[in-house]
Amino acid sequence: MDWLEYIVFRILRLFRRTPLKRLLNVGGSTCVFTDYFKNFDQVEAVREIFGEKTAEVLQNLKVNISWFRGYMYVDSSNGNLVVSSRYLKNGDKLDIYLDLIHELCHVKQFKEGKELFDPRYSYVERPTEIEAYRYTVQEARRLGLNDNRICEYLKTEWMSDRDIIFLAKTLNIKCQQRMLCDRC
Repeated sequence: MDWLEYIVFRILRLFRRTPLKRLLNVGGSTCVFTDYFKNFDQVEAVREIFGEKTAEVLQNLKVNISWFRGYMYVDSSNGNLVVSSRYLKNGDKLDIYLDLIHELCHVKQFKEGKELFDPRYSYVERPTEIEAYRYTVQEARRLGLNDNRICEYLKTEWMSDRDIIFLAKTLNIKCQQRMLCDRC
């Protein structure tokens, strides 16, 4: 894990454990997953994650809709899903759907007691991330996305081209080099 990522994760973990974390949700709202995201208990990918407990888990899962910039994550202090209202409003609907699959895998991992932000690994080498991305890529392929579109989905501001290439190789995705070098 590089030092910058380690420091950022440590700060975020500290921030989430303090009463200051309430500030992240000022102006936001909390709801039940099934009240906001309809029919996910019928999604094959979600049923693969939770099995027979799918409906129960989703009915008990809290979602914090927050004003923060970014996307979504699972709060490692309580297992709630935290979603940016801006992302819900302006994000690509397919990316939001795939992110939900990814984060629901993290919800399962949290319930199993796994360390979501294990500092011994870099982001793309972290077992919890690889597992979540496997579910996401499987669902993307089921939807008919080709490797180029999946590579576009993987591109985020916190991953370098080298990280994306590593993750893509781990997930058996072929990314064209020129797709990744738009930041070069």
